[in-house]
Amino acid sequence: MGTRSYLLSKVMQAVFTLLFILVFNFFLFRVLPGDPARILARDRGLPKEAVDELRADFGLTKPLPQQFLIYMQDTVTGNFGISFAFRVPVVDKIQERVWPTVLLVGVSTIASTIIGLLIGIYGGWRRGSGFDVGSLGFSLVMYSMPEFWLGILLLIALAAGAGLFPAVFPTGGIETPNADLTGGAKIADVINHLFLPGLTLTVAFLGEYALIMRSSLLDVMGEDYVTTARAKGLREALVLRRHVVPNAMLPTVTLTALNLGFVISGAITVETVFSWPGLGLLSLEAVDANDFPLLQGLFLLFSIAIVISNLTADVIYSYLDPRVRGA
Repeated sequence: MGTRSYLLSKVMQAVFTLLFILVFNFFLFRVLPGDPARILARDRGLPKEAVDELRADFGLTKPLPQQFLIYMQDTVTGNFGISFAFRVPVVDKIQERVWPTVLLVGVSTIASTIIGLLIGIYGGWRRGSGFDVGSLGFSLVMYSMPEFWLGILLLIALAAGAGLFPAVFPTGGIETPNADLTGGAKIADVINHLFLPGLTLTVAFLGEYALIMRSSLLDVMGEDYVTTARAKGLREALVLRRHVVPNAMLPTVTLTALNLGFVISGAITVETVFSWPGLGLLSLEAVDANDFPLLQGLFLLFSIAIVISNLTADVIYSYLDPRVRGA
């Protein structure tokens, strides 16, 4: 398959996926239990007439097909409606929470990618060594450990203080309340709050990178061209750098691109444990409040990020390995 045909097919797949997501996004949150109007009222003794008026104000009394047409028109124009719970435009609320998530998950993803790949490369190259055995066990434990549980352990040990561990870091939030810090002091305060949730995600993510990189490296080391390179007398370090690592990196390209897509969606459990004011925590708040417009906006944003990252991974992989276009 030619490059243009391959790219066109992938773009069309992404477009059809997004269209399906648009339809699914509308109906998904209509099946959730609970009455949004009652939740909005926040007063169980409110008369039925007032609840009906509130329901009408948010367009919940219109027939479902009409609601769907309005939803599609508003989505195309970038209007996601007014949040039921926060009484502000959904776009404004998402913009307010998106940067804390990008900061937390973005930094953690970059750090876990670099550290995990280095661990996988060195462990696979020194297969059977003490470092390989230790790093493999550590990676397996971290990969299988729930993120929220690891976060709670770090929170108890380093924020609340337990035993020999002093209480060094704050328990939650993105900055100290009412501190009115500016400049370098504010940056240092944000970094201090970022450390524990960032460490949680970094340690939780690096396991998969290390395991996949190690496995890929071991597969490549058994290829004929690696044996030929060694037979030519190339130094081991040169064989590793020129022949083994570049080819072993291919499977990690897809993983890295997909994980970058999750930077937007955040980590709901970790943001909840550390009260980090990002999109993950906002998603939980929207679910609790049956906030349909906010849930739709968040779900659509997350889905678009994943679809685009998946498309990017396909394109990059096709250039790195042209055999993919012919598959």
